[in-house]
Amino acid sequence: MMEMFEMSDLGRMNYFLGMEVNQTEKGIFLCQSSFTMKILDKFSMKNCKPTSTPMAVGVKLSRQGSGEPICETMYKSLIGSLLYLTATRPDIMFAVSMLSRYMNCCNDQHFRAAKRVLRYIKGTIGHGVLFKRAKT
Repeated sequence: MMEMFEMSDLGRMNYFLGMEVNQTEKGIFLCQSSFTMKILDKFSMKNCKPTSTPMAVGVKLSRQGSGEPICETMYKSLIGSLLYLTATRPDIMFAVSMLSRYMNCCNDQHFRAAKRVLRYIKGTIGHGVLFKRAKT
């Protein structure tokens, strides 16, 4: 490609679109630990107590909840950040997709459930996706 296009070799990729890239003999590992820390800092959850699951068992979320209405802008910002994080964190995909259903009718119950996801990612900051090297 260097013969046809003007380009330069910058070496191995370490960072791309907010994702940290670690290339080893085992394969390529993608994570977003620095972005995760920014999210936790933005929503004042940097010092929260971690939890072991992204959603509590038996939580029923609904549009007609009896909870207090909250700032939709803040909720949308949180869910948008978590949706971007799902690129390397499939373990939170179900919880985040459930929470994204309530972007236009969010209340404090939805926000508490979203904060639980933040508490989960606090305890699993180093998680990501490993693309294993194929054996040839």
